[in-house]
Parts: sequence; structure tokens; C-alpha cells
Amino acid sequence: MKERATVICRRDDRVLYVRRSKSSWVLPGGKIEAGETPAQAALRELCEETGLVAQGLVYLARFENDNTVHYVFAAALRETDNPTPCNEIANCKWLPFKKVRNLNVTPAAKTIVRSFAREAV
Repeated sequence: MKERATVICRRDDRVLYVRRSKSSWVLPGGKIEAGETPAQAALRELCEETGLVAQGLVYLARFENDNTVHYVFAAALRETDNPTPCNEIANCKWLPFKKVRNLNVTPAAKTIVRSFAREAV
């Protein structure tokens, strides 16, 4: 089973999503490297994909989907922080929490947002 650190960043009624070129929106995150904790992976992936440095990180839950285990974290950001697409990420966007079902978002991201975004920092 693959292990992935997944990060929810919430600002008001919006959640931060990222996407690669011509792909669906996903939550920031990625593979947990050897010797890395899920929390370390979450912080690293958030920074690598968006340039954002979390001011705090709260573990929310473990979520299994297909062949992947997501360790889900909520990240606290400064109000003045703005994401910038980095590395393989082509776009970052704050999208409305309540409209997740109408967005081109992966099924795993939809489920995670519906389940955990209310608890996100």
C-alpha cells in the first residue's frame, strides 16, 4: 500500500488545491520518503508544491482510498501567505469548500475535504 502525506489548508470558506498540467485538482501532499515521518513529508510537500511554510501542523486522521493510505494534516498559514506553483505543480488555487462536489477534484480529495475540512486550522 502506498503512503502519502496530505495537507488541508483552509482560509475562510476556501480550501487550497493544487494540480499538475491538464490534471484534476488535488490537495497538496505526496509520497512519504524513506526515513521521513508523515508530518515531515506533509511540511516538505506543501513547501515543494506551493512555496508555503506552515506555521503549525495538526494531524487529523488516517484515510484509506484504493491502494493509498493518506495521513491527513491541517496546516496553519499566515493570512498574508500566498501559494505559488512549484516543481511539478502548474497551478494553485483557493476554491470554495462548499462547492467541492462541482469541481474537477479527485475522488480522494473530495472525500478528505468533506470529512476533514471543517476541522482544519
